[in-house]
Amino acid sequence: MASMTYRAAGVDIAAGDALVDRIKPLARATTRAGVMGSLGGFGALFDLKAAGYTDPVLVSSTDGVGTKLKIAIDTGRHDHVGIDLVAMCVNDLVVQGAEPLFFLDYFATGKLSVEQATRVIAGIAEGCRQAGCALVGGETAEMPGMYADGDYDLAGFTVGAAERAALLPRDLQVGDAILGLASAGVHSNGFSLVRRIVEAGNAGWSAPAPFAAGTLGEALMAPTRIYVKSMLALHRAGLLKAAAHITGGGLPGNVPRMLTDGVDAVIDAASWPLPPVFRWLARAGNVAADELLQVFNCGLGMVLVVSDAAAARAILEAHEETVFDIGHLAAGTGEIRLSLPEGWPA
Repeated sequence: MASMTYRAAGVDIAAGDALVDRIKPLARATTRAGVMGSLGGFGALFDLKAAGYTDPVLVSSTDGVGTKLKIAIDTGRHDHVGIDLVAMCVNDLVVQGAEPLFFLDYFATGKLSVEQATRVIAGIAEGCRQAGCALVGGETAEMPGMYADGDYDLAGFTVGAAERAALLPRDLQVGDAILGLASAGVHSNGFSLVRRIVEAGNAGWSAPAPFAAGTLGEALMAPTRIYVKSMLALHRAGLLKAAAHITGGGLPGNVPRMLTDGVDAVIDAASWPLPPVFRWLARAGNVAADELLQVFNCGLGMVLVVSDAAAARAILEAHEETVFDIGHLAAGTGEIRLSLPEGWPA
């Protein structure tokens, strides 16, 4: 029998080492106060005291980007899914009043393409830069026989911290204003339905997008917006009382998660414009209004409860957020009361 090798079995250690060499500068560019050491150790170290915390509570989150990856693979557009990955994790931290501190990624594939993986991880580093957190490590798994040629999977994990007294939600009162922050499109939820709609219409990813400039693939791959810096600024100003990241489950599924007993969120869907991509999805897929609301963000990536709407708007707009006054808190039992314009989403 000829001598067997790991490389002949489908795992190229040299390619993995080459990838680490390429991504070290990307990770180094995301360093921040509290980071100890660099890539290459068996674990990442972080000093909370050096990051400025006195009575910290750790907050963690893990997520992926779902079947949006399939569009990235089919179109060869690997640059933005890394941003999506970070966004899905760090946006879940900031709604609890936490600052994202560090991030780790998991990249799995059948045969490692250093070029493809570098583009993905460059996007992760860019997402970390936007969120102000450090990319401190991760895992690249080459698993022949587990993935089709060119396919890969992604998962992310982030840890943040908040001072114990600053955790959200807090002090919700009847009459508090509710603001919505515009999304950048579909973000990273509902892509199994998006893909089914595109397939049913026999449209290719390179076809012109019916709802935006560029191709259908380019328009749908717009990365998830990262709201960390604007929301932390609002929180540090003492204006943020609660927040909901609008992901899977949409407004009906996520807004109640930020509420406490005694209040309902009263929201009017006529108070913000439904972006064209969602009108197109509803029309092309004959998607009912309640299904659209349960699956997609419908134009709002974040919903916030604030103590002073005018002051909050000023801070958010200074951080380049598009802000909508969408409702208020009323006496209730922790539910959402969402009113839709007649004929919505047409």
